[in-house]
Amino acid sequence: MKRIGVIGTGYVGLVTGTCLSDFGLNVICVDNDSKKIKAINEGIIPIHEPGLEPIVERNVYYKRLHFTTDMKDTVETSEVLFIAVGTPPADDGSADLQYIEAVARDIGRHMNGYKVIVDKSTVPIGTGQRVKGWVQEELEKRKAVYDFDVVSNPEFLREGSAVYDFTHPDRIVIGAETDKAIEMMKRVYNVLYLNETPFLETNIETAEMIKYSSNAFLAMKITYINEIANLCEKVGANVQDVAKAMGRDGRISPKFLHPGPGYGGSCFPKDTLALAETGKKYGAPITLIEQTVKANEYQKKLMVDKIEREMKGLEGKQLAILGLSFKPNTNDMREAPSITILNELAQGGAKFRVYDPIAYDEAKWRLKSIEDKITYCENEYETMKDSDAIVIITEWNQFRNLDMERVKSLLKHPYFFDLRNIYRRDSMEKQGFQYFGVGQGSRKGN
Repeated sequence: MKRIGVIGTGYVGLVTGTCLSDFGLNVICVDNDSKKIKAINEGIIPIHEPGLEPIVERNVYYKRLHFTTDMKDTVETSEVLFIAVGTPPADDGSADLQYIEAVARDIGRHMNGYKVIVDKSTVPIGTGQRVKGWVQEELEKRKAVYDFDVVSNPEFLREGSAVYDFTHPDRIVIGAETDKAIEMMKRVYNVLYLNETPFLETNIETAEMIKYSSNAFLAMKITYINEIANLCEKVGANVQDVAKAMGRDGRISPKFLHPGPGYGGSCFPKDTLALAETGKKYGAPITLIEQTVKANEYQKKLMVDKIEREMKGLEGKQLAILGLSFKPNTNDMREAPSITILNELAQGGAKFRVYDPIAYDEAKWRLKSIEDKITYCENEYETMKDSDAIVIITEWNQFRNLDMERVKSLLKHPYFFDLRNIYRRDSMEKQGFQYFGVGQGSRKGN
């Protein structure tokens, strides 16, 4: 196979291009951000993803992986072109396709032979056909005639474990209209095909729907257990025990049954909104997802209400905040619960000492509006000095085994708000903390 082109060096594009090069393919990643490409070529990886950096270094060394700003050369020299640019939410919640359109038109302007054009970005149902139209319009402007296929090949990468997810996928979804395109994609993923990874061949629209349906279902599952947790608090039940029992049911599974302050990140908030808007557009509203979006925002504010209520007001209080990224093992703060929670707490008069292992660069611009209320600390214990309470927002592993005697000696008051249920209520109360988890009512015998 000739060279593989990956357009976009964000999260999906960089992981995709790097892992494909590690499969032995010749890959070129292109981006219009010259500073980003310069940094990558100097060995500076723009995202935090465990295990990614050494794979980039290895494949650059063996000249299988290349980075450029030259779109024309990338299109002309590549047989398969992956589109991996952003699809941020528009004002109405639908996906903004301006970057997808720009790339599709660039491909049409530079196409010099048969190409397989692959939508790797998460895109609304019907985007594949629109990409086909945009490419064809540019070809007609040139009075050029070249065959091409558009394929939908959605990604299912979890931030923090994306390299593993790419190399050990549950399935590969290929939405295409020709046997030729399907065979080309199987050649791209030949390593996984030989390893008997399940391949699902569909039409383009079905592949696009699979991505949205999967993410929306997982978001709904998180929201469901959050709402069960809220009820548990009212009736004296313990959501951890409820979730454990539910997860033992093979029809349900324990995954994504972990209550907390709401989901965030680059996928679930954007994809649930986009799917809900698509349903409205076609007159088939997905009301469960519409309610999921609303409930997730409500969950973040419930955490604020809990803290303000239990501390009998926030004015003049200093809170030790542990974790800012939307999940562990990433510096991503897109739609992170911490943003809403800290902004709402600040409105109530609170100030913060905060610690996150790697998210400070993101935090300093995403929380700029309340920067005068934030002190960034070097470790978790520094946040606690003279603070009135601890608030765990992100469950980094290093927060799971805190020295509780040291914690108590540093805090002005023993308030402990564990928004990820890292600890058990009964144990913490025995150690003298006023402990507040999410959905942790009484256990049997307490």
